[in-house]
Amino acid sequence: METPSDTDILPRLELARAIARQAGELTLRYFRSSSLTVDRKADDSPVTVADREAETLMRRRIAAVFPDDGILGEEYGEVPGGGGFRWIIDPIDGTKSFVAGVPLYGNLVAVEHDGTPIIGVINIPAQRDMVYAAAGHGAFRILGDAAPAPARVSDTAALGDGVFLTSEPEVYRARGADEAFSRLIARARMTRTWGDAFGYVLVATGRATVMVDPRMELWDAAPMRPILEEAGGTFTSWTGEPTHTSGEGVATNGATLEEVLAITRGFVEEKSDAVSAATG
Repeated sequence: METPSDTDILPRLELARAIARQAGELTLRYFRSSSLTVDRKADDSPVTVADREAETLMRRRIAAVFPDDGILGEEYGEVPGGGGFRWIIDPIDGTKSFVAGVPLYGNLVAVEHDGTPIIGVINIPAQRDMVYAAAGHGAFRILGDAAPAPARVSDTAALGDGVFLTSEPEVYRARGADEAFSRLIARARMTRTWGDAFGYVLVATGRATVMVDPRMELWDAAPMRPILEEAGGTFTSWTGEPTHTSGEGVATNGATLEEVLAITRGFVEEKSDAVSAATG
């Protein structure tokens, strides 16, 4: 894969940051509104007018500045593009938190080049907290009106001294991974279910050690790999492959990666062995 130049990367990073912030400001107008209507999609997940309006805004801005780039979004599908660049957007990551009035939801933007994510932005609008990265340019955090500061993972050497974050336990049960969940909890010093994008912000800025998701959509995962890697950490599948397309995620500070993979990879291998035994 040919690495894109700074003249390709930096203007897209600037726009990614801008549209994440603008989407956040739009969603805040609906946040904790007593009149907010919540609809259900085909998979029974919630969606609101804020999700739809924010994605429309993001798509419109991208198309105006980079009309040849592709766009994939959670609410309105994919518009193919040329030149190898594709934007992947999630207008509200954590819609359940959003509709419950919990200020930990996020706005996600990623840019791929030839299938590899090179830009990632996580904006937590209700906390005025943004983390972003571009390949080869480092990861940064903007808190409130402060200037960007480098984002770095923690140097915690063992999960027993660290904080393990994850999504709701039901997702583990749905995957049949209850035992993996229990083992991660047992190894960690502290466990919290501050899931969705906010958990990855905490890992990328050194406030948590590990974030594990048993199930992720592409728009959930795409921003995470460049952010975690540029912050000095890792983002992989449950088997340790550096990818955003596996439908799952393991984010670590790097030092605890193998300890976590011993649990998640072990679960995947045990499940594969059981399937092989059952099918003969």
